[in-house]
Formats: sequence, C-alpha cells, structure tokens
Amino acid sequence: MAALLPGEWIKNWEKGGKSEFVQLCRALSENKNHDVGFRDIQQALYELAYHVVRGNLKHDQASNVLGDVIEFREDMPSILADVFCILDIETSCLEEKNKRDHFTQLVLACLYLVSDTVLKERLDPETLESLGLIKQSQQFNQKSVKIKTKLFYKQQKFNLLREENEGYAKLIAELGQDLSGNITSDLILENIKSLIGCFNLDPNRVLDIILEVYECRPEYDDFFVPLIESYMYMCEPQTLCHILGFKFKFYQDPSGETPSSLYRVAAVLLQHNLIELEDLYVHLLPGDNAIMEEHKREIVEAKQIVRKLTMVVLSSEKTEEKEKEKEKEEEKTEKPPDNQKLGLLEALLKIGDWHHAQSIMDQMPPFYTTSHKPIAVALCQLVHVTIEPLYRRVGVPKGAKGSPISSLPNQRAPKQAESFEELRKEVFNMLCYLGPHLSHDPILFAKVVRLGKAFMKEFQSDGSKQEDKEKMETLFSCLLSITDQVLLPSLSLMDCNACMSEELWGMFKTFPYQYRYRLYGQWKNETYNSHPLLVKVKAQTIDRAKYIMKRLTKENVKPSGRQIGKLSHSNPTILFDYILSQIQKYDNLITPVVDSLKYLTSLNYDVLAYCIIEALANPEKERMKHDDTTISSWLQSLASFCGAVFRKYPIELAGLLQYVANQLKAGKSFDLLILKEVVQKMAGIEITEEMTMEQLEAMTGGEQLKAEGGYFGQIRNTKKSSQRLKDALLDHDLALPLCLLMAQQRNGVIFQEGGEKHLKLVGKLYDQCHDTLVQFGGFLASNLSTEDYIKRVPSIDVLCNEFHTPHDAAFFLSRPMYAHHISSKYDELKKAEKGNKQQHKVHKYITSCELVMAPVHEAVISLHLPKVWDDISPQFYATFWSLTMYDLAVPHSSYDREVNKLKVQMKAIDDNQEMPPNKKKKEKERCTALQDKLLEEEKKQLEHVQRVLQRLKLEKDNWLLAKSTKNETITKFLQLCIFPRCIFSAIDAVYCAHFVELVHQQKTPNFSTLLCYDRVFSDIIYTVASCTENEASRYGRFLCCMLETVTRWHSDRVIYEKECGNYPGFLTILRATGFDGGNKADQLDYENFRHVVHKWHYKLTKASVHCLETGEYTHIRNILIVLTKILPWYPKVLNLGQALERRVHKICQEEKEKRPDLYALAMGYSGQLKSRKPFMIPENEFHHKDPPARNAVPATVQNGPGGAGMPTSLTINTVRLEEGTTEETDKLKEKSQGVVKVINKTVNATPKVTTSNGNSASNSKIIKEKDDKEKSGKEKDKEKKDKTPAATPEMKALGKDGKDKPKEERANKEEKAREIKEKTPKADKEKEKVKKEEKASKEEKSKTVVTIVESKSAAEKEREKEPSRERDLAKEMKSKENAKGGEKVPVAGSLKSPVPRSETSESEREQKRRKVDTHSSPSHSSTVKGTAVLPKVPLVSENYSSSRVISVHFLQDNLNELKDSSAKHYINHTTPTLSKSKEREVEKKDMDKSRERSREREKKDEKDRKDRKRDHSNSDREVPQDSTKRRKEENGTTGSSKHSKSESPSDSPRLNEKEKEKNKSKSSAKEKGDSIKAEKMEKSSSGSKKESRHDKEKTEKKDKRDSAGGKEEKKHHKSSDKHR
Repeated sequence: MAALLPGEWIKNWEKGGKSEFVQLCRALSENKNHDVGFRDIQQALYELAYHVVRGNLKHDQASNVLGDVIEFREDMPSILADVFCILDIETSCLEEKNKRDHFTQLVLACLYLVSDTVLKERLDPETLESLGLIKQSQQFNQKSVKIKTKLFYKQQKFNLLREENEGYAKLIAELGQDLSGNITSDLILENIKSLIGCFNLDPNRVLDIILEVYECRPEYDDFFVPLIESYMYMCEPQTLCHILGFKFKFYQDPSGETPSSLYRVAAVLLQHNLIELEDLYVHLLPGDNAIMEEHKREIVEAKQIVRKLTMVVLSSEKTEEKEKEKEKEEEKTEKPPDNQKLGLLEALLKIGDWHHAQSIMDQMPPFYTTSHKPIAVALCQLVHVTIEPLYRRVGVPKGAKGSPISSLPNQRAPKQAESFEELRKEVFNMLCYLGPHLSHDPILFAKVVRLGKAFMKEFQSDGSKQEDKEKMETLFSCLLSITDQVLLPSLSLMDCNACMSEELWGMFKTFPYQYRYRLYGQWKNETYNSHPLLVKVKAQTIDRAKYIMKRLTKENVKPSGRQIGKLSHSNPTILFDYILSQIQKYDNLITPVVDSLKYLTSLNYDVLAYCIIEALANPEKERMKHDDTTISSWLQSLASFCGAVFRKYPIELAGLLQYVANQLKAGKSFDLLILKEVVQKMAGIEITEEMTMEQLEAMTGGEQLKAEGGYFGQIRNTKKSSQRLKDALLDHDLALPLCLLMAQQRNGVIFQEGGEKHLKLVGKLYDQCHDTLVQFGGFLASNLSTEDYIKRVPSIDVLCNEFHTPHDAAFFLSRPMYAHHISSKYDELKKAEKGNKQQHKVHKYITSCELVMAPVHEAVISLHLPKVWDDISPQFYATFWSLTMYDLAVPHSSYDREVNKLKVQMKAIDDNQEMPPNKKKKEKERCTALQDKLLEEEKKQLEHVQRVLQRLKLEKDNWLLAKSTKNETITKFLQLCIFPRCIFSAIDAVYCAHFVELVHQQKTPNFSTLLCYDRVFSDIIYTVASCTENEASRYGRFLCCMLETVTRWHSDRVIYEKECGNYPGFLTILRATGFDGGNKADQLDYENFRHVVHKWHYKLTKASVHCLETGEYTHIRNILIVLTKILPWYPKVLNLGQALERRVHKICQEEKEKRPDLYALAMGYSGQLKSRKPFMIPENEFHHKDPPARNAVPATVQNGPGGAGMPTSLTINTVRLEEGTTEETDKLKEKSQGVVKVINKTVNATPKVTTSNGNSASNSKIIKEKDDKEKSGKEKDKEKKDKTPAATPEMKALGKDGKDKPKEERANKEEKAREIKEKTPKADKEKEKVKKEEKASKEEKSKTVVTIVESKSAAEKEREKEPSRERDLAKEMKSKENAKGGEKVPVAGSLKSPVPRSETSESEREQKRRKVDTHSSPSHSSTVKGTAVLPKVPLVSENYSSSRVISVHFLQDNLNELKDSSAKHYINHTTPTLSKSKEREVEKKDMDKSRERSREREKKDEKDRKDRKRDHSNSDREVPQDSTKRRKEENGTTGSSKHSKSESPSDSPRLNEKEKEKNKSKSSAKEKGDSIKAEKMEKSSSGSKKESRHDKEKTEKKDKRDSAGGKEEKKHHKSSDKHR
C-alpha cells in the first residue's frame, strides 16, 4: 500500500506538513465507507508514530497533532491504542534502544489522549511497567489469571442432574404433566425459563431433556414441536442439531441399536424445518462410500450365485458345495451394523415427509433403500394413504367393501390424490423409488393395477378436449413406465401369486399388443439385470425350470404342469424362454409341454405368445439346416408347438399373425410354417398331399362330409378355436393382407429367396407358401360370413391388376364370393315367386348366375390379351375358374361310406353291454343326427349339381369361339385354365380332369376331346420338370383322373360308343366351322381309339424314361411322384411297365448313396410297380392287332428286364404291319406320282428314327416284296388301284406323329448295344419265318381276298372272346397268312382295307433306310384319320403356332402324309435312290434261298391250314360285320399301333445295331416273326402239343437260316447304307 504520509510533509512539518496531515485525517474520517476509512486512519497514525520512533519527528510535535486529530472519530483513542500495541511488539523485538525510547516517550506524551484501562488491555505488562502505569508486571499477571478463572471456570449453571436434582426434577415434572387441559407450550416455556434462572440449569441440558421427554411422548407433537421451536430462540441455531447428532453418536458402537423414537423425533424436527438434513446427515453412520461398496458387493454375490447355478456340478461335489453355502448363510444372518440413515428414512416415510425422504434416497444407489423391507413397507403405506380417495372413487371393484385407510395426522404429508393427474404428480414418483419392492405389498400392487385399469377405461373412451387428450397421453406413457419399472419386476419377486397375475392381465388386456410385447421384452431382457435380487430370482427360476423339464413326461403331465404353473405366475418370461429352447431341441416334448400348460394365467399365456414370437425372430438362429435344402428342425418344432398351444389355450393371436405378415412383407416366407400349423390345428383344415382318393372324394361334398371323411384325424371341437382365429384376423384386418402377401410371395419365392439356395429348398418354400395360401383361403371361405367375405375381397380385376395377385390365387379367393352371391340371389328370387316347379327353380338359378357372373365376365377381359378371347369366351373362362368339384358332381359313394360307418357305430353301441344306457342314448342320438345331416346335405348337393349342369348346358354353345383353330383353342384352354388350376390343389386337379370330361359330355362345339387328351399326355416332360414337389403330386393326380376316364373308355366298346361314339370331341377331321352333323366316317372308331390310348401310354413311358435318365434331381423326383400317383392306370402294358421298371431299378442303384430321398422315392415306386405287374397285359391284348395291324403294339420291352425273351411276337406284328402298309402305299403311289419329287424331299427331311422291330421287320418285308413283285406285279397293281381311295384321308393325318420322336429314340443307344446281344436268336427266327412266308405266298396267291379277310376278322373276334383260343387261332392264321404270302387283298373299294404284305415290306425297307419315323409309315396314314391329328400338336412349343384355318391346316397335314407314303412307295418300287439294280440282285439271291427253305416247310404249313380252316368254320358266322370292323381296325390300328411300336422307349436305343440284325434277317424275318408269334400264343393258351410242333419248326428254321444268314447280312447292309 502506498505511504499516506509523504517524506516532504515530515521535512516541512511546521510549514505545511502538519496541516496537510490533519486535512488528510479529516478527509479519511469523513469517508462514507467505514471499513476503508478505519484502515486508512490506522495506517496514517501508524506512519506518523513510526516517523517518531525512527526519530524523523519529535514526540511533542506528534502528540500535538494527535491531539488535533483525536476529535475526528469516536473510536480514535482505540485506534491509537491498537497502533501503540503493534509498535510495542515491533520495538520490543528491535535491538536499537533509541527506537524503544522514542516509542516510550511518544506513549507518555499521548497518555492524555488514551485512557489507562485501554492501554492496560492492549500493551504488554513490561511496557506498562516502564510507562509507570502499573507497579509490577508479575503481580499484574497473577491478578489477571485469577479474574479469568473466576470468570470462565467457576460453575454457575448446572448441567448434571445430580448437581441440581431439585431443578431438574421440577423441569421433568413440568414436561411430563398431563397435557390434555389448557396447558400450552408458551406457558410451559415460561416455567422452564423460571426454573433455569432459579436453579442455574444449563440451557443446553434443558433442551436435551425436552427432546428426551418428547421421545417418550411421541403423541404430543402439537405440544413439543412449538415448544422446541420457541425454545430455540434462546439458543444458537446449531445447538439442536449438535445435541441430536450427539444422541445418534451414542448408539454408534457396534452393539448399539438406535431407538426408533429417536429417529421419529429427528424426522419430525426435519419435517418442521427445525434442523437441516445436511447438518444432521453428517452425524449418521454408515458413510455413503460404505453403502456404495456394500451395494457393489451384493451385485457381485448375486452374479456368483448365478454362475454357481449355471455350472454343471457333479453329485459328489454338490454336497460339499451345499455345506459351504450353509456356513456362508449362517455368517450372513449375523446382525448387520445399524444403518442410521435408513432408520431416519423409515421414520421420515412413516410421518409422511416425502421431500426429505426423497433427498436421502437420492444419495444412495437405486433401489438400495427400498431393498430393506421396513423402508419398502413404509413407502407402500405412504402410497396407500396418498391414493386412498382416488382408489375409493374409481378403483374399488363392484361388490368389494375394502378397508378404508385414514389419512396421516400431520399437515405436511403429501397431498392425497383426487384425480389421475394428481396421481401422476404425487404417487408415480414414489412408485418409481419402490421399484421391484412393491412385491412386499400385494394389496397395494392390486390397487395400483386397478387404478391403471380405471385410467385405461377413461383413456379409451373418446370425447375429451384436446388439452385433456394430451394430458391423458402423458398419463398413459407414465402408466407404461410404472408397469415396466415397478409392476412387472414386483411380480417377479412375488411368490407365485396367481391372483396378482390375473389382476395385472385385467389392465394389460386393455393395452394394444404392441405395448404389451414391448413391456414383456423389457421385462425379459433388461429388468432382470437391474437389481441383485432379480438376478438371483432369474437364476433360481432357470434352475427350477431345468429340474421340472428333466422330469416332464406324458405320464406326469399334471404334477409337472402344476409346478410349471407355480413358477410361471411370477417369472413367465424366463420359464418360457427355457421351455421353448428345450422344445426347439427335442420335438417329442411338444405334446407333454402343451398339456402341462393348463395351469397358466391369462397373462402367462400372453407372455408365452410373446416368447414364441421372440424365439421365431431370433436373428442368431439359422432357418435352414446346414445342407441348405431343408427348413431347420427348430423352426418346425416351434411351428408345431405354436399350432398346438394356440388351439388348446385362449391366447391372443394378433401378434403372431402380424409377425408372419411382416415377414412376408420383408420377402421372407419361412415363417409361413407357423401360420400353416396354426390354421391346421385351430381350424382343422389340413393341407396334405397324401390324401387318399376316398378323402379327396369326400372333400368334394358339403361341410359335414368334409369333416367326417375328408381329413386324416377326426377333427373335433375346432369351433371355438377357429372363431378365435377368425376374430383375430378380422379385428386386426389381417385376413386379406395375409392372402395377398402369400399370393405375391409365392411367385416371389424364387427371386427373393431363391438366390443361392438349393432348388429343393426353394421348391419347399414355394410349396409351403402355396399350401398355406390354399389352407388359409379355405379357412376364410368356410368361416367368414358372406358379408365379411364380400366386404373384404375386392373384384377379380382389382386383385389381379392392382394387387398383382396371380390369376389362380385371385380366382381361388374370389370363388367363395361368387358362390355366396349366387346362392343369396337365388334365395331372393325364390322368395319373390313361390313357383315350386323344378323348371322354375332352375330358371331362377340361371338368372341369379347371370346376374352375378356378368360383371365377372366383363372383369376377366382385362386379365389377358384380346387375342385370347378369339378362341375362348370370357364366360367360359369365368365359368371354369368359378366352379368347384362341389358344383360338378355328387360324391354319392362317400356319402354312403360315411352313412354306413355311422350305422356300424350305432350297431356297436347297441352291442356294447358295458356302456351306461344314458350314454348309449346320447351316442345314438349323435350318430342319427349326423346321419340325417349327411343325407340332407347329399340331397341338397344333388339338387345344386343338377342346376349347375342345366346352366352349363345353356352356356356351352358360347364357350369356345375357335376363331383361329381348334388346335389353338385347346392350347388356350390348357394354358390358361387347365394347367394353372390342376396344380393348385388336389381337389382342383380332380376338378380339371372332371371338367374336361364334362365339356366333352356336353358336346361343346369346337372342343376336340381327342386333341385335348392328346396334348395332355403327349409330352409331359416340360410340365413335370417345372413343378415343385407338391405340384408334381397334384399334376400326378390330374393325370391319374384323366387316365381313369381314358381307361374307362378303352375298357369296353359299349362304354366307348355310348360316351364318345357320336360326340363332336371325337371327330377326326376338324373343320373351322365346327361340328357339321357328324359324318360317321369322321368319328374315331373304338379300335382306333384303343391304338391312340396305346400311343398315349407309350408317350408317357417315353417321357418318364427321359426324366429318369436326365440325372436332374427335380426331373427324377417329380416323375417318380407323378408315376406313383398314376399307378392305378399306368402302366397297363407289360413291355412299357418293364421298361419303366428297368429305369427305376437303375435309379435305385445310382442314388442309394448320393441322394437318399430320391432313392426312397424310387424304391417305393419300384415296390408298388412290382405289385402291379400281375395286372399288366401284353400289348396285343391292350389294342387288337389284326395280322396287318397287329404290329401296332409298342415294341417289346427291349430295354426292359424281360427284353430278351419277348421279341418274337413283336416281329410278326411288325411284319404284318409292313405288309399292310406297302400295299396301300403302292396304291397311293399310282395316285400321287405327280408329287413324288417334292415328297422325296419331305421324306428325307423327316427325322430318321426307327425301332428295332420295325427295322427287322421291314427288311424282311423288303425282301419279300421283291419276291412278290417278280411273281405277281400285275395283280398287285390292280389291288393298288382298288385301295387307293380308301387310303388317302387317314394317311394324311398320321405322319406328323413320327416327327415328335427322333430325339427320344436316340436316347437309349448304349442299352441297345447291350440288348442287341440278347436279341440274336430273334433274328434267326425271323429268317426262318421269311422262308415260310415266301412259300406261303406262292401257294396262297390264288386264294381270294375275301376268305382271308373273313378268317382274319373271325380270328380276331374269337380272340376277343376267348383269350386262350384266340392264341391258337392267331397262330394258325399266321401260318396260313405266311402261305398266302401277303395277298390279303380286301374287297375292292373297301374303305379301309388290309394291304398285301409283299408291298408293305418294300415301303418299310425304304423307311428303315431313311430312318424315317415309323409313325409316318403309309399304312398308318392310310388308316387312322383321328389318331393322326393328335400327335401333330406338341404340348408346349406350338401354343401359338397355328394361325391358319384349321381345315386347311389338317388338309395340308394329310397331303403331306399322303406324299410321304407315296414317296416311300415310289422309292421302293421304282426309284431306289442309289443302286436299285444292285439291290434287286441281292434280293433275288436271297429269295432263291428262301424258296428252298419254304418248300421244306410247305407240308407242315398245309397241316396248319387245315387246322385253321376248322377254326374258321366257327368264326364264319361273324364275318360280315366283322369285315367292316376289321377294315376300320386294320386301318386304325396300323396307324396308331405303328406309332406305339416305333415309339416304345425300349426300342429307340438300339437302332444302329438292330439295323445290322435286320439286314441279316431280311430274307427270313417275316416268316420267323410269324411263327414265333404264333408259337408264343400257343404257349400261353393251348398247351404242350402245339408247342412241340413249333419247337420242331424252330429247329429246322434255325438250321436253314444259319446257312443263308451270313451272306444276306453283308449284302443288305450295303444296300441299306446306300439308301441312307
């Protein structure tokens, strides 16, 4: 600080320094700021005095000026004394004596200014002595000590009771008196003051005694609190707090226990703000740090307990562990040290001082305070009091009395809640501090829940103002927080209190499931980690759950269920989480677990639903097995459990359904498995591909029949569960969205989920998606009311165009709607007019159909391109898609079956002696009621079906417009109607087959049944390959039903004539104008139809073999599924069956190790196929083959296991066929030589496919033909002329067939090689036969054609009637025919006539050389008009190819065929393309040799002929009609049979090597074929005599053939190569 007294002033003191100093002092003393002035004056005086001490100024000068200054301030003497005091100390320390002297002089000079007493007080005794103010310093010191002792240490107030017992006794009497009168605290206070003064009582001690008395008389708050408050005015403010602190300290030794009364007194004083919490808090133990450490220690201990429980401990260790734990627990039970903070807190809560209590709680870890039961209970009590008025008003249940709780006596307690808003402000906070420890007071728990319930009721009732709404929203979110933080954790700590669980559900069920599930999620995943107690509880629950689950079996479901129930009341999330984890591992637990869950509360069921969804959504779990081809077993188990548990118990479904919908939205269809299971179990709607035909049939009936006979398990009591499912769907608007999502997802599976996944899995997912859609749609259709359904499902065009629903699914969803609409309209019309005639009813029904379907007809137009509607009408399209099997046929047999079952049941009930009579009566009544229902239902359906058929009859003329071609119409029908629907469901598959038959039966114009069936059977490879597993099964069902119809027609001529004979569907010439009155010649006759059926069987075989040989998983699996389904009707023909059997056997061997599922399928099919083998028939029984036509049989199964043994008969057939063919071709040749060149090209262009049989046969024929030419060219020419007219029309049609087959027939080349070896004997035999035939031809030339025709037809008839005899006849006929040498010339001009063999053989040879498909061979073309048409249409590739008018199309086909045939003839007869002359030489040589052989055989042949004549005499009667039939048959059969033969899958493989054989055996194949066939027949039918004769023949033939064979082979090989 700067000096206030400058040196100049001292130097010039007298001149101006003195006055300056005085002025300065005046200025400083006048300074308003007292403190600053005081310090500055002190400094100024000190500096002045210091100048004196140093000798710069004289002491008298200083004393003078000080005299002047002293008046400026009252306290100036005191200030001066302070300055002297400081200088005294300073100078006494200095060594310079002069300075001390100067100081003494100054003080002496100033004695008149400062009084002695002040100086005595301030200065040192030695200085006082030197100044002369005291005599002796020592005496002075002694005297001051005495005074001080007297003042401070002599007791005047008594602090101990015994020191002043009377005073204190009076004080206690004063405080302890009866306070009930008019005594007030003020009065007592005056008395206390008197006592203190009179008896010198220590005031602090008095205060302490007041507190002690107050502790003992806690009920007198109103007296003591004001008393203490008044008394405190006499004390220092901290005194009370110190006294209380001292009291608390007294109890802080380890054994001490603080009395509750002290806590209460402290609490009351705090509440009245007589002391501060912060002041008192420091006096209490333990410290906050110690509390934190204890809390952490508790958490660690809890975690250790959990670790112990989860560890696997061996039994020997277990006992030791338990003992250690017991010891620890005993240690723990020793009394913990007293926690005074918690004691004070409890007291605060009890008196309702929430403000201070909250402050203490905030100082400690969360829930630490309330984890001590007394505090929790106290806080609960405070909440009880606070919520009382509101609870009484809104929370008390009806009829409950309840016990009202009185409010707290003091005014400072929290305000009681009168409204929900106050509840939020006051109570919710308290509850949050309580947390899980609300569990200590279940009654309060129930009250809070009931208040929540009451609030939710108010919250959900609308009509409040906007402000109120916002308040309510806030309240609602607070309620959710309380539920999460308090109610659920408290439930976890309650000891299995089912009532609380139910009470809580009362509130929970008012929450939307999203909130509930959120709460459960928090409860399960977070709450249990928030508190050591909860951590322990979780561990104990899991431990207990493990114990129960280990012991759970079907036998002890009840006791285990009770234990599970107990455990679940408190900790459902933990328990179910464990149970579900077990179910996912062991699916055999599902049934016992489901049964054991019957003791759960509603809340627990809801939690279970949440746990299931959480388990399903677990992101860590893979949904596929490691092989990526199947859905994981955990998911399948969960789905199965879902279905069972949701059906059995009333669990809310909304969350689960929404979860599935969300997964679908995200493009994931795995979880549809859950929906599928839930619908199956809850609604009893099964989706299985394994339904038997009986079940399927039952499914086409009414609801009652479906329930009784349609499902595997008798599904009972699904009414309630299906109602629940329906309600859940409707309440949450999930019904239609789920359908649409599934329909969209079905097509998206391949793209969204396909990706890298295995094809098998993608197929599974597709099937699952589709099946669930069908099942779910079925559920909606049968359970939703008409209004609900119609309200929800949009129109078909909206479904398809806006929602992009696939058409099949869209119609599937709309179909019930149409049915509802029509029936309701029909009922309206019936009510309007009371006409009861059947006709009126039908008319009304048709009117209602028109009304309902007209908009649909309009709507469907937008679904396809306009071009589509040129061929089929929208009406037909809509009719097809809107009908079901229920509309088309009544399953009478199913109704009968179920009624009979019920009759049997009733009989059993009657016979049952043990059943009590009343139960008998009930059961019988049930059965009778069911029976009546079924009969009523059948009658109702019958009427309905009749109405529908009437409607279809009226509609049918407008169905198929066929503006392009009939072929195109069939294509559209198959493409847009049949194929999409036949793979939609099993019933739809049956429906499609039935619908095709119905369209045929209705004689629908422009519908070619023949074409339709042909397109279905012709090439199934593409369709099969593109199916999933279940679709393949349904497609198999469809084919099975189609085959059933075809087989029925094939089985009996009468049926065929009745159902197909006059029908436009079986016209073989198709004209664009439609059916023109049915020229009988244009109809396909029975025999030709049988050939066509054979062709279809053949095609199926070929496709099957192709699929089996691809090695593709999908192809093999699907074809095996399809084959298994069509097993009842296919294969029927032995050789085709053997071909299949061989392939399937191969699959079994190849796939055994590689793909076990294919192996299982193949083995299954193989076994079933073997069991069907006895029912298979040889080809010639399947369709009649007259001598020329018999070759129509598919070639024997050369690929099949039995190949080696079967060829002979086949060869003969071929030979015959070729004979027929050539003759006709020759005739044609004459007619069509003009087009030969063109045709040559076509012939060359046609696929070069032949069958082994065909080849060998044709070679032999070629040789024979040459023979015949030389002998009887002229005669043949005549015959040709005769026959030509008949031949042309049918020829036209057939050739096309052949073109389908080249690829297929090359397929089996390897096997050909193998099997050709087996076939060598056949070739030898064939040679012999050729010789025979040559002989025969010479002899028989002269015989008339008619007799042969007769004999043939007769034989054939005989064969039809008597299979055993038939074979004898056939044999004899063959030998005769051989002798006749192929001159089986029919009556000139006959429409369809047999053809001489000699001619046939040549054309055949030519064919063989060109490897032209045998189907195009002339004999067919000349004979089968109808069949020819069919093969023309490939299944898929040509859907939109034919734009020409159909008649032109077919005429062209016919022309081509004609050309084919004639060209072949031309080539054979006149211009063999390369070296004809060489050929002829070769052939001549061959013939010479054969003639020699034939002579030797002549004798034997004659005998044969005699035998045959004898047989003929029997059959002659039947000749006339037979001959005409025969012609047809020959012509037809040759056509189709030839197809079938050439196409036999077994043949195709061996082409190359067969040709060698054929070349070898040209000369003799014909004869040998005949004899062998005859021989075969004989063996089967007529026994050992004939057999021996043929054996001889065989041996002779062999010898001769051996000599001739070698040379012939080489020559023929050359010539055929050239031709090729």
